[in-house]
Amino acid sequence: MAHIVTYKYKDVEKEIQFTYSQYRNMHEAVAAEEGVDIKQYLKMEQQIEAISNGKSSAVRNYRDSEFLKMGFSDLYFYKNGIK
Repeated sequence: MAHIVTYKYKDVEKEIQFTYSQYRNMHEAVAAEEGVDIKQYLKMEQQIEAISNGKSSAVRNYRDSEFLKMGFSDLYFYKNGIK
């Protein structure tokens, strides 16, 4: 069953279907849905993962701040489509 992701992009609420077979995470899915190029973001994310010694908080903080700059907010993941 597909999952649901709700989010705001430039203050407009949206909802999409999400499956892990298409995207690694919900952030990649919403960026693709809105046509936002995140190649540079993904490169930087990999560099942060490499130097953060397994501390996911560094990657999470970077991801959250960059997606806010891109215009995304209020991202929520609903497993198996259940809200």
